[in-house]
Amino acid sequence: MMSPKQALWHTMDSAQTLDTLNTTAGGLSAEEAARRLEEYGPNHLEEGKKKSLLQIFGAQFKDFMIWVLVAAAGISAFLGEGVDAAIIGLVVMINAVMGTVQESKAEAALAALSKMAAPYAKVIRDEVTVKLPAAQLVPGDIVVLEAGDSIPADLRLLESNSLKIEESALTGESVPVEKSAGVTVQADAPLGDRINLAYLGTAVTSGRSVGVVVVSGINTEMGKIAHQLSTGGKEITPLQQKLNQLSNLLSYLVIAIAVIIFVIGKLGGRETMDMFLTAVSLAVAAIPEGMVAVVTIVLAMGMQRMAKQGAIIRRLPAVETLGSTDVVCSDKTGTLTLNRMTVTRTWTWDAPADRLFEVMLHCNDSQPGEGTALIGDPTETALLDYLIAEGTIELKDVKARIRSGEIPFDSDRKLSTVVIDLPDGKKRVLVKGAPDVLLSRCTHRVSGDGIAELESVGEAEAENEALAGQALRVLAFAYKDVDAVDTGDVEGTESGLIFSGLAGMIDPPRKEATQAIAVCRKAGILPVMITGDHKVTAAAIAQDLGILGDGRRVVTGAELEQMSDDQLFQEISDIAVYARVAPEHKSRIVAAWQKRGKIVSMTGDGVNDAPALKAADIGVGMGITGTDVSKGASDMVLTDDNFATIVIAVKEGRRIFDNIHKAVRFLLSSNAGEVVTLLAATLMGWTILKPVHILWINLVTDSLPALALGVEPAEDGVMERRPRGKNTPFFTGCEWGRIAVIGLVEAALTMTAFLLGTQYSQETGMSMAFMTLSLCQLFAALGFQSEHHSVFRMRAKEHPALWGGLGVSAFLQCIVIVIPQLRSLFGLGSIPPVMWLAVLGLCLLMLLATELQKWVENRNRKTL
Repeated sequence: MMSPKQALWHTMDSAQTLDTLNTTAGGLSAEEAARRLEEYGPNHLEEGKKKSLLQIFGAQFKDFMIWVLVAAAGISAFLGEGVDAAIIGLVVMINAVMGTVQESKAEAALAALSKMAAPYAKVIRDEVTVKLPAAQLVPGDIVVLEAGDSIPADLRLLESNSLKIEESALTGESVPVEKSAGVTVQADAPLGDRINLAYLGTAVTSGRSVGVVVVSGINTEMGKIAHQLSTGGKEITPLQQKLNQLSNLLSYLVIAIAVIIFVIGKLGGRETMDMFLTAVSLAVAAIPEGMVAVVTIVLAMGMQRMAKQGAIIRRLPAVETLGSTDVVCSDKTGTLTLNRMTVTRTWTWDAPADRLFEVMLHCNDSQPGEGTALIGDPTETALLDYLIAEGTIELKDVKARIRSGEIPFDSDRKLSTVVIDLPDGKKRVLVKGAPDVLLSRCTHRVSGDGIAELESVGEAEAENEALAGQALRVLAFAYKDVDAVDTGDVEGTESGLIFSGLAGMIDPPRKEATQAIAVCRKAGILPVMITGDHKVTAAAIAQDLGILGDGRRVVTGAELEQMSDDQLFQEISDIAVYARVAPEHKSRIVAAWQKRGKIVSMTGDGVNDAPALKAADIGVGMGITGTDVSKGASDMVLTDDNFATIVIAVKEGRRIFDNIHKAVRFLLSSNAGEVVTLLAATLMGWTILKPVHILWINLVTDSLPALALGVEPAEDGVMERRPRGKNTPFFTGCEWGRIAVIGLVEAALTMTAFLLGTQYSQETGMSMAFMTLSLCQLFAALGFQSEHHSVFRMRAKEHPALWGGLGVSAFLQCIVIVIPQLRSLFGLGSIPPVMWLAVLGLCLLMLLATELQKWVENRNRKTL
């Protein structure tokens, strides 16, 4: 027997399939089934190993800066600074706990896939139909399917009777697919076109069938997706990468500073142990202890804001990654469209539409559901929704329908017929179906004057082609009145009809999606549609949405299959739409963009999207229509399934990055001022500040303003600039220069205050240096609230967090000097009233320095 994994089952007819699988229509024997179960294994999907809570917690300590902070805590404890060590340790623990809480909602994608498998199946064994757990199915088993059944494995259909299967979760097809057992399909046909196959995890919406299991478990199409999910992994986000680089750089600088201090002290003749302790203390003080905690808290607060606006973040760093997104790859059905077939055009040959509407109402199997909902085939519910929206019928008319006969739809006739009784005793035959077939059965048409002979179908055929060219699914409708009808005579019943009209329908684009895509383009983000739908349909929707244009084109899955990875890499920027694609194609598209150095976001709601969602830099799942699999593989889930929420999230991501950038720049500028101050003091042989003073400023005074900068409102034009490059450093050379300048100014002002204070006493000089250094940093924070706009244009009521943070920090700083017990604990002296004015004046100079820096930058930017 050929290996089930190697065969192209859709290219074989039923007899070949049975022969290849060494089985018969009567099914396998119990003994043979047991042997194959041993050979192929159970029919279920593999589940990946779940991380324990301890493993997730441990992963939070992989960041290099975390280890630097752990070392800082240890060194502080070694130096006898127990309080300092405890504070630093608390910062590390807060970061680890917050990260663990967010990431402990482990990826449930594989478990969700397993749940999608049908628990039981009707199987023919030893020529008897039995109900068995689906896990016991093996290749060669004969399975019986009815409406409502879930497909228990991948099947080659042997018989089909009006069979339709809902495959949108796997292929992206927006309507149930008509299946036919009696055909063979070309070898290179995509999954959605293999109409003689049924796939694990999909569902029968109507009709009946018998099929043979061709592959089971992990070898099914769903199983391949499960394997991709289990082997895929996430790379670190751009922010993580840049902060890791920054942490490494700071660590090297700290070590260098410690060595320099030690060497300078030794050259000055100071004791080795004394200089060792001084150097280590300075190194500990130079670390921005609050940076990791501030970044984590800002991301967490951003996550909460996003949740309120319909976007739930499953992985904390993903909050910022959205702001870096260059390309949004989106599934069509349910994401960019409504996932609801809608009649958008009707055509009646300029005749009254009464007869058209009558056929649409009665030749329809949809039934009323809860409230105003309708239950049934999406195509048929669309017809009734249209009639209700037009005011032609009410829901009670749907309930009141009575038919005296019917001929169900089948894929060979491509027609569906219903018979109703008329008040005069006659019968009315109502028929709907494929336009080309139905027109050939018509001899007359409805006209403005009643009934006219159908002399030519050319005009109707032209209208059908025009509607189809707009990617509409077109149905034709006809009727006739007779004295009696024999539904057993199908040919006679469905001939001599009166043509009444056409209806075109489509799964229309979301209005808000069109606006969101326009905003994405303005923000430099490239939208790409990836769908399982046909090329014409995909192109029409993409054109309406504004995705297709600018010389970009549509590529099918079959065409993509013929492209090498190098060719795809070269041409990918010219491709706007991918149609009729398989799941593995989506991951390949994402990989090609990433190879170009782009940050890729992938939105989707189906099982077919899961591997690409996981492979993308940020996967965005749909909360309402999305499968558990797609949500489990996502970094972010949209609770409203609204593509426009992506734009809100992107804006929030950009705001968060900008604010983290401001906060970190503020912290580093502050530390630069401290390091330069202490370095200069060492050179001068002065004792300006003690390590406890620096740690108090870093951990208490600086943290609140840094956090406040992290929650600042978005600056103007945040969605009118291109995304940051993936390889753009966290700080450019120019920005490092700005940090250095602010640090030098802070140091100069601090040393000036020290010299002024020493006129009274050494302790007063230290107190003035302590206050000036801290308050200069607070005034600098005011300047950092905007990268380009002057602080003097800032409206205080629009920045309550910043003013609150500055106020609390200033209060905490002042009470150390004002309260005698605290002043004594810190080894400081009192400050005379006139010297308080000097401190304030020096701090105002700091604010003017930040304003001057912005003015110079803005002027240089205008001249470029």
